[in-house]
Amino acid sequence: MATITIWHNPRCSKSRMALALLEENGAQLRQIKYLEAPPTENEIRETLALLDIPAIDLMRRSEATFKELNLSTDTPQNELISAMANHPILIERPVIISGTRAVIGRPPENALSLL
Repeated sequence: MATITIWHNPRCSKSRMALALLEENGAQLRQIKYLEAPPTENEIRETLALLDIPAIDLMRRSEATFKELNLSTDTPQNELISAMANHPILIERPVIISGTRAVIGRPPENALSLL
């Protein structure tokens, strides 16, 4: 079984639930506490490609930082990616990556599709 990478925030209940589901199912995990070790712009681009979604769909639009940076659905993709790299709190969590596939763990059960 391939190692599954999870962009994890231990303070987030959905992130903890997804992590627990993967552990219960015997997944080999690599946790990245993305608030402490933010992904680069290139890593975000690669992950967006795996998710097959636009950058805005990976963003926590209800975060105060989103509003403070004057971001919106009309903000260019590159600006959104840069904002996520510089302010990782904006990244929806958890992001779970396995090989050439990725999912957002909302609901946490989405993680099981990678097993």
